[in-house]
Amino acid sequence: MYMIETAIENRVAILRLNRGVSNAINPQLVRSLSQAVAAIETDPGITALVLSSSNSKFLSIGFDIPELLEIPREGFARFLEEFDALCLTLLTFPKPVVASIPGHATAGGCILALCCDYRFISEGRKLMGLNEIKLGVPLPYPADCALRWIVGARTARDVVDSGEFFLPQELIRMGLVDQVLPGGELEGKAVEHARTIAGHAGQAFRKVKKDRVEGLEAEIRLRLVEKEREFVECWYSEAARASLKEAAGKFRKPARD
Repeated sequence: MYMIETAIENRVAILRLNRGVSNAINPQLVRSLSQAVAAIETDPGITALVLSSSNSKFLSIGFDIPELLEIPREGFARFLEEFDALCLTLLTFPKPVVASIPGHATAGGCILALCCDYRFISEGRKLMGLNEIKLGVPLPYPADCALRWIVGARTARDVVDSGEFFLPQELIRMGLVDQVLPGGELEGKAVEHARTIAGHAGQAFRKVKKDRVEGLEAEIRLRLVEKEREFVECWYSEAARASLKEAAGKFRKPARD
């Protein structure tokens, strides 16, 4: 099964996560998405990127906890480094990036959306949020920095400390998403918006984006190695393992890769 579906529409690339219904994030999905994003960055025929899903139930449920609990410590540390690198790539991507969120975007799925320039979500009971604190682990550092950068320190505090998921109208109020749209219009509107932004001379957007995120990027890179080490220590702590194993027992497994 291809974990990433790729489509091109009017010079806008659409990358749809395609790992079962839940699009749970494992090392293979991170590598596949990273490779697809890298190819789009260097393709002069592509002017913008939309990140979406192949189904309407999930953008992504987040990390594949059952799988990640079973891999050795070194393997998990490498996975975290690759996930954080993907987040940084999206945050600093020189072409417009719009997240088209047709379903739930929780934990790592929410993080991927936060790393895009814009977030459009389908109306209805679609949940988005960061529940890492309930699992006994912090946010990956790029996500923590990006969240504060997007919504401000106070709202970020409330989102992270509550560990709750939020409905579209709450997400709009908090500034976590930019538009709430009917499901049938969602991806098309995301493509249209990405194309409109890209239509302003590409070099201008590239410079505007660089100026906008360079402080955020510098903040992340300054302490990233230290923060990744702390995250791994926390992931393998006795308390976190107990919470993660409990969550794994309730986890909706994706289709076989």
